[in-house]
Amino acid sequence: MKKLYKHKKSAIFAYELAERKLIIQNIFDDNLEIPLYDVFFRYFPRKSGLKIVAVDENATDIIDLFFQILRDVTGKAYQHSLADKLIVSLDDKQTHSETVDIITKTDKTILIATRNEGKTREFKEMFSQLGYTINNLNDFPDLPEVAETGMTFEENARLKAETIAELTGQMVLADDSGLMVDVLGGLPGVWSARFAGDNATDAANNAKLLHELASTAVTPERRTARFHTTLVVATPERNSLVVEGEWLGAIATIPKGDDGFGYDPLFIDDETGKTAAQMTLAQKNKVSHRARALKKLLEKWPEWLNEITR
Repeated sequence: MKKLYKHKKSAIFAYELAERKLIIQNIFDDNLEIPLYDVFFRYFPRKSGLKIVAVDENATDIIDLFFQILRDVTGKAYQHSLADKLIVSLDDKQTHSETVDIITKTDKTILIATRNEGKTREFKEMFSQLGYTINNLNDFPDLPEVAETGMTFEENARLKAETIAELTGQMVLADDSGLMVDVLGGLPGVWSARFAGDNATDAANNAKLLHELASTAVTPERRTARFHTTLVVATPERNSLVVEGEWLGAIATIPKGDDGFGYDPLFIDDETGKTAAQMTLAQKNKVSHRARALKKLLEKWPEWLNEITR
């Protein structure tokens, strides 16, 4: 049994063992043995201190598992990145940094099926907590474009993820996202990126949306809308993982804010009253449709990984 990691301030450890079991010990040495990745933190007294003995071939997975537990036990959104150093942050402030000697480390990469750097940046921020390297289609200029011929978000996301996974042999995450405006019957929906026509710019799409809603300018209660996203993760010859998320809001009468992309300058978040383009990336990644979908994805991720590696 080889110790791979010990947190400097807490009595939490990770070990590599020979079997795929997860053994958890609290300070009273009451052991629980359950399958790897099961939801187990509920068995712990919050103030007792705990020791995690995790079974996996990859040390980075054990550290990822540790932070998954830490987030759930404390209820705080800790994030971490791991290279030569383990860096831990909370509320965008670094709280811990130390050199970590990883004995075995495999490359963990997800290919995001987009050429949109803004969207890629959001996924990169979200997946950093799992220790994944993120690439996008700009890293594969010879790949053909996948036509989004589906009539639903899931159909389009599946087309992109599963086609590119077969072409590259890599794990691929694709999303199909769109703005759904209630008074327009859910439009632009799956046609959000080309609402103003093929190869439309963000500015053109925003202008068309404002034109369509011109008659509702004095009745803001009729400008309700939601961002929707469907995420699909695909790997060759395996069942894909599918999750959805939505973000409720309304459409502004004029664009506001300098950050974000797409319809962000027009979409007003229900809770803050700010447009998505007025929010920081950290703020947006807590409430956005992609953040909500990703939270569901992370909940299902361990079980799905376990299924595809059997």
